[in-house]
Amino acid sequence: MSDIKNLINTINDFRDERNWRQYHNPKDLAISISIEAAELLEDFQWKSSEKALKENGENIREEIADVLIYSLMLCSDLNLDVKEIIEDKIVKNGKKYPVNK
Repeated sequence: MSDIKNLINTINDFRDERNWRQYHNPKDLAISISIEAAELLEDFQWKSSEKALKENGENIREEIADVLIYSLMLCSDLNLDVKEIIEDKIVKNGKKYPVNK
């Protein structure tokens, strides 16, 4: 089993042990991703990247983790292969933004 699948299983086990599955439908997971991304942005608001990392480094790590956790749960719920969708998107981006432009 891949590292990503193991990670998703760990996340889903954590969720299921707490009976949170009922709150984690695709719509609410998408909303949660946006909320956590906004919380990440708050750590950088009105600061240079360097100052934000110095002052808020631990919280930045936690907010990134929250975004990733919700994103991985959403992929799991939608039966999306994380590696495949990322690789597909990189190919599309390569066509949209070729190196020579």
